[in-house]
Amino acid sequence: MRTVPLGTTGALAPNVTSGMMRIADKTDEQIRELYTTAREAGIDFFDHADLYGFRHPGGGTHHCERRFNEALGLSAAEREQITLQTKTSIVDEEWHYDSSYEHIVSSVEDSLRALGTEYVDVLLLHRPDALVEPDEVARAFDELESAGKVRSFGVSNYTPRQIDLLKTAVRQPIVANQVQLSVTHATIVAQGLAANTAVDDALTRDGGGLVEHCRINGITVQAWSPFQKGAQGGVFLGDAEFPRLNAMLDELAAKYGVTPIAIATAWITRHPAGMQVVLGTTTPQRITDAAAGSDIRLTRGEWYGLLQAAGNHVP
Repeated sequence: MRTVPLGTTGALAPNVTSGMMRIADKTDEQIRELYTTAREAGIDFFDHADLYGFRHPGGGTHHCERRFNEALGLSAAEREQITLQTKTSIVDEEWHYDSSYEHIVSSVEDSLRALGTEYVDVLLLHRPDALVEPDEVARAFDELESAGKVRSFGVSNYTPRQIDLLKTAVRQPIVANQVQLSVTHATIVAQGLAANTAVDDALTRDGGGLVEHCRINGITVQAWSPFQKGAQGGVFLGDAEFPRLNAMLDELAAKYGVTPIAIATAWITRHPAGMQVVLGTTTPQRITDAAAGSDIRLTRGEWYGLLQAAGNHVP
C-alpha cells in the first residue's frame, strides 16, 4: 500500500482509505470482517461522519460511529495503530449546515463517545456553511486541539476561496479537502485541461483550480464516491452507459493482473497531487480488489485515455 503525505503534518497515510458511511445495518461480524480485510490490505485509515447512519431506524446521528466501536471494541494499543477521521457541520433536523463553535465542539464530544476514543486524528467540516464565522471555527479548533481531542483539521467539499476564508482566522493547517472525484465525475481535473476552449468544462465550476490550490497549500485531496457515475446514478463499473470506458478498464486490468476496480482506483492515485481514495463499499472483496490499485502507476497515455473514454474533453 503506497502512502502519501497527510497535509503538512509530516505524517503519512495510505492512498486508499475505508469509508464507514454504509455500515448502519451491518452486523458486528460483518463490520469486523470489513475492518480486518481493510487492515490486511494495508488500510489503517477509517473515515466517519456524525451524520452517517442517521436515517437508519433507531439510529440517528453518530450511529455508524457507534456501530464501529460496538463491533470492534479496539484496545488502546490497536487504536493507536489506526487513523480515525470524522466530520461535522451537517444537521439533519430542518436540514442545514452549522459551523458554529457550539455545534463543532458538541459534535466532536458526541463523536468521541460514539467511537469510544479520547481523540480523533482528523476532523473535517463536512459541507461549506454560507453563514460561517471563521472566528468561531478557529475558537472551536483551538479548544479541541488544546484539549487533545482532535489532532488535525480539514474540510470537505470546499472551494479554494472558502478554504482561504477559514484561514483568515484558523491557525491550524487545513490538512485535507474531501471532494467527489471519479474518472466519470472529474470536473475538478478536467476543467483545467479545457481552459481557453469553448466547452462546458472550461467554466470555473467547483471553485476553479481546486486541485491546484490543494497542491500549492499542501492540502491532501480525498476522493469520495471514486466509482460513481456522477452526482447520482450508481457506479460506472460494468455499466452499459460507458462501453468505451469499461472496455479500457478491462484491457488495463488484464495488463496489470488486477480487476477493473483497481484500475479505477489507480486512475486517482496516479495523480501527482498524492490523493487518497475513500472507498465506500461494505463488500470485503471489493476492498481487496480496489486496494490493489494503490501501487499501480498508469502511464500518461493510459491515464488520459481513461479520462477521454469516460467522456471528458481533452483538447
